[in-house]
Amino acid sequence: MKNPARIFTSLVLGFVFSLPPFFLQAAEISPFYTQNQSPLAQIYGLPFIGDASLAPAGEADFRLMVDLASNFVDDSNPRESILLDGESTRISFDARYGIKKDWEIGVVIPYGAQSGGFLDGFIEGYHDLFGFPQGGRDQAPRNRLLYRYVKDGRERLKVNDSSSGLGDVSLNGGWQVYGGKSRPSSLALRSSLKLPTGKSSDLHGSGSWDFSFWLVGSHDWQLAYGHLSLFGAAGLMGMTDGDVLESQQRNGVGFGSLGIGWSPARWIAFKVQANGHTPFYKDSQLRELNANSIQLTIGGTLAFSERISLDVGVTEDVVVNTSPDVVFHLALRGRF
Repeated sequence: MKNPARIFTSLVLGFVFSLPPFFLQAAEISPFYTQNQSPLAQIYGLPFIGDASLAPAGEADFRLMVDLASNFVDDSNPRESILLDGESTRISFDARYGIKKDWEIGVVIPYGAQSGGFLDGFIEGYHDLFGFPQGGRDQAPRNRLLYRYVKDGRERLKVNDSSSGLGDVSLNGGWQVYGGKSRPSSLALRSSLKLPTGKSSDLHGSGSWDFSFWLVGSHDWQLAYGHLSLFGAAGLMGMTDGDVLESQQRNGVGFGSLGIGWSPARWIAFKVQANGHTPFYKDSQLRELNANSIQLTIGGTLAFSERISLDVGVTEDVVVNTSPDVVFHLALRGRF
């Protein structure tokens, strides 16, 4: 797969900038559909938190998402060493359908690629421009793919060949606890079952069955200029034993999210969202494996019509080395 994120980004941005202003309208404030894109975290079924309002009965909600992540971590202690140097592209298709009033089913089909990528030079220049530390990135070979973990002299993980393929498919469900579309306050109970359909040796899957359930809520305020929304979620995920660092994998994690958005005009919304989770691994003194993670996504939504919109976001690692340096996120949404 040759630079799919470049192609997708160029097509989408070209389309956006070709639209006259009267085609851009009715921006809805909803959470970013993204999670931790670390190669050792995105293999699990950590769900997109979704909207607090479910799809109405008989209607479908589709999203095509691209997450382009650049990873560089080089850390060690007397017993362990880890190197995560590479670039991942994850293209996900998320479909949700209202089967009846207050009930929704859905599926997420991901396709991933691991490679050396092309972003190293850009990110090094960005860090130099703003005086950010390189963290050793500028001393490493450019556009290299090497994910490696060694413990007690034994190599427990090594991926150094580019690959692409189907990831782990998820089946989703939702129940509207309170509110819904056109209500200022909404609360939904959601669940997800992730299947081991991806190849774990290439880090396209974990080899585990993962089940998640979570509550997601939102509240909207009308302002003199547009409207403001606050949204958040909290949940738990259980996992069977997988194939990646199997002796150190945890069988349960907690996760949550908190975000706020402001739409000053019908065609645009600005959003900030924090996602977090507890660690996926144990028996390690490295924060890359055994530390809580928080990521911050900043961006917004452009509305082409009442039913078609585009999310654009950039994600940074708030807790350093527990998620990628930077992730570029695009999500094209349609409701029918």
